[in-house]
Amino acid sequence: METTRLGWVGLGNMGVPMAQRLLNAGFAVTVYNRSKGKAVEGAALAATPGDVAQQSDVVFIMVSDDRAVREVFDGGLWMGGKTFVNMSTVSPEVSREVAVRCAALGSHYVDAPVSGSVKQAQEGQLVIMAGGSVDVVERVTPLLAHLGKLVLRVGDTGAGNTAKLAINVLLGIHAQGLAEALLFARAHGVKAEDFLTIVNNGAMSNVFARIKGEAILHDNYTAAFALKHIAKDLRLAKAEGLETPLAEAAYETYQAAAAAMGEEDIIAVIKTVER
Repeated sequence: METTRLGWVGLGNMGVPMAQRLLNAGFAVTVYNRSKGKAVEGAALAATPGDVAQQSDVVFIMVSDDRAVREVFDGGLWMGGKTFVNMSTVSPEVSREVAVRCAALGSHYVDAPVSGSVKQAQEGQLVIMAGGSVDVVERVTPLLAHLGKLVLRVGDTGAGNTAKLAINVLLGIHAQGLAEALLFARAHGVKAEDFLTIVNNGAMSNVFARIKGEAILHDNYTAAFALKHIAKDLRLAKAEGLETPLAEAAYETYQAAAAAMGEEDIIAVIKTVER
């Protein structure tokens, strides 16, 4: 894209490294975070979301949930002539709602949530699922390419959100499955490290199992992806009609786990399963 004026709203665990990558690529970036005290080195710091939009042609949004999306738009993002790229994991409904209002103002909206965690955000190796019109997605793809190894348009507005909810349903089931299998093995005399060695050298090997297996072995549940977020995503998926057996089981488990350890990492679900 010809423009170099970018905005970033939301400086959480993912937002900071993603905004930093755009800065490192040579773009001028203006940032805003709802809670004070967060910044990105080299970026201009705005006092309100509206200030970000005033100083930007394309505004990226990476916040926690539907309410936060509405809050930042009501904080000054409702204006014409802009392109908004919402990378938050939120409901398809809120994306369709915001997109309609943006269009009425003469702005564009793309939902572009990501698959990946902090390490992938730092390295520009995220997988980005985009929903929106073909031409707008094509226009923002060169920017998104600085953030991810894959940018894939999966449909119209809200489709990116739907794809992300589906991915996170699988993520939740996988994390709970890993926890349950490890606990079963350990309860019958197989050491956790031996079980994980088997997993990581067989057909079930994957990056998630390696990273989360190490976290379990070291009793390290510092959040890379907080358990409260997977609980929220499963609630969103359930609201979209997901009622299959494994998803229902994961939904119940993570709602219970989030109440006790929502700020810990997703793999802390092992503590709920163990109890």
